[in-house]
Amino acid sequence: MKNDKDKAPLRIGIAGLGNVGAAAFSLLKGNAALLAARAGRPLAVTAVSARDRKRARGIDLSGVTWHDDPVALAADKNVDVVVELMGGTQGAAFDLLRAALAAGKPVVTANKALLAARSADLLPLLKASSAGIAFEAAVAGGIPAIKGLREGLAANDIHAIYGILNGTCNFILSEMTATGRDFDAVLKEAQSLGYAEADPAFDIDGIDAAHKLAILSGIAFGCVPDTASVSTQGIRGVSALDIAFAGELGFCIKLLGIARKTAAGIVQSVEPCLVPKNTPVAAIGGALNAVYADGDYAGKILFVGAGAGGRATASAVVADIIDVARGAVRPFLGIAAEDVRKITPADIRQRVGSYYLRLNVLDKPGVIADVSAILRDLQISLESVLQRGRDPGQPVQVILTTHDTREQAIRDAVGRIAALPAVLEPPHRMRIEAFEA
Repeated sequence: MKNDKDKAPLRIGIAGLGNVGAAAFSLLKGNAALLAARAGRPLAVTAVSARDRKRARGIDLSGVTWHDDPVALAADKNVDVVVELMGGTQGAAFDLLRAALAAGKPVVTANKALLAARSADLLPLLKASSAGIAFEAAVAGGIPAIKGLREGLAANDIHAIYGILNGTCNFILSEMTATGRDFDAVLKEAQSLGYAEADPAFDIDGIDAAHKLAILSGIAFGCVPDTASVSTQGIRGVSALDIAFAGELGFCIKLLGIARKTAAGIVQSVEPCLVPKNTPVAAIGGALNAVYADGDYAGKILFVGAGAGGRATASAVVADIIDVARGAVRPFLGIAAEDVRKITPADIRQRVGSYYLRLNVLDKPGVIADVSAILRDLQISLESVLQRGRDPGQPVQVILTTHDTREQAIRDAVGRIAALPAVLEPPHRMRIEAFEA
């Protein structure tokens, strides 16, 4: 019987040598003996491609074939598996995946944007190919969320998924909570520490989290990921006042990706939410990510860990390479490509839940009565009213929380309240999530 060292190595081509690609290369070299034992055969990087040959990456590329054209990795006879770490939804990244699948070569990718935007284009390619796509690194970095959902919970009908899916936003909200500083100041700190990009819009506007939620929904519900059906709101509007008032009410604020199965279809949203301080997700601070799934037999399962960074993401990439080496790549979205269906999105305006409203109003008689009349007419019941300070004729903050109501009613209420003469700015609305599926 051959031992692992005598078996033919799995030959790996890596396209993209940024932080993740370089870390994956280093991991494959540095832990070679351990990985060979776990993969059942040696793992060898035989070819790479990146934009700049001269860039210092802290890795030794001697003896490795360099391809200026990343798509050439798919045709390289010394490459068995293609690892795509370039990013992007168009051009070379998609062309590489298409060429690799056409050549019957498995693909490992961390490209969440491509998977979220172009899974519908990938499914026909997968149907025609003998190879598959592994993408653990595309969602939540080093957390085995994909494997946990697609394999560990394969026996379950998934009712709902929640996630803290963006480390930048979680860091900002955690620091605002801990220090009382406002959004702009903490964003600058996040940029100085490398948690946020110079242009942070992709993170703080919820786009990154929406991509990840769409992928998780695809696996959980057997449907094509569809970011267009994800109602997306970022954290720019969350102020230090909201953080403080939420704390007084027993909540903290998290940017949550939420997907729920309902009788009308799948409801998907990314938005800042108030969550009770005594829930596990409320305690997840810093740049950590979390994925929280609710299955009919397993119940509620929470995965927590580093959701980004070169080393954590490289860990997930190499775990997928080990699966390829053992012939254990699962169906793309957990079911055969021909069985994946289009998502049936439910109208988020019909979603039911409780809400937080912050009003900036002139302190004068009759204001609360006018607001209450609007809520009464829309059949919205209040749970609490909080006003800090008393300054007749001057602006004051009033905080309202509601019992369960339809989202459309809350939207209508916000519009009507904003039109009141004593209301000085549009009311700020956030959903309250108690983590009940």
